[in-house]
Amino acid sequence: MMLCWPLLLQAPGEARVDPPFLFVALLPVVVAVVLAELTEGGLDARVLAMLGVLSAVQAVLRAVSAGTAGVELVFFMLVLAGRVFGPGFGFVLGCTSLFASALMTAGVGPWLPFQMMCSAWLGMGAGLLPRRVRGRWEIAMLAAYGVVAAYLFGALMNLSSWPFLLGVQVPGHEGSLAFVPGAPLLDNLSTFLVYTLVTSTGSFDTVRAVTNLVAIVLLGPAVLTTLRRAARRATVVGTVRSADDAQEPVRA
Repeated sequence: MMLCWPLLLQAPGEARVDPPFLFVALLPVVVAVVLAELTEGGLDARVLAMLGVLSAVQAVLRAVSAGTAGVELVFFMLVLAGRVFGPGFGFVLGCTSLFASALMTAGVGPWLPFQMMCSAWLGMGAGLLPRRVRGRWEIAMLAAYGVVAAYLFGALMNLSSWPFLLGVQVPGHEGSLAFVPGAPLLDNLSTFLVYTLVTSTGSFDTVRAVTNLVAIVLLGPAVLTTLRRAARRATVVGTVRSADDAQEPVRA
């Protein structure tokens, strides 16, 4: 409803949903997910610490890439982390990483709650992928998901701002590509599809998809190994020798 309400609801006059209120409504959702994961034992102290570390890493990656020409380095790490730690962790990481990066890069604005929710969905989706796939097939699956997620993120973010754009004109295209309140749903959806294809699919979204593909293929195996090692509970096995050379295994 954060994204589709203009297509489904008829608001009287010039009434509109204010994004800051959406952000207020988003916070309890994040808290509810965290509490649900804690209740189920999905987030222990180690995983919570990893959540903080990865959120900081994501903020730095976004500050470095800054989304120039569609180059975004935050999504490949979000996909890999969601794959290792599960859908709940991926959802929360999508929210916290985009929020932290927005504070670092002065990117706080009416678009932030939409970015946080869309990123949360992408992280959650990575955690819902088949768990039995391993090896090269896993990297191929994650790379394909990263490509689809890049286009999906761009389309959803376009949908969040498109209803508020007035009189959008595209050279070579007859008529306006702006949202028409009260128009049939299929008409608005077809107009939005053309708007997305013309404005972002062939440019920013494609570069984002290529960035995810290359990053996952090149860095995915090493990052997955590191994250899985960090997610594994520490178990230290040693041997203690007594004076008579008897050996007794000790597990800590």
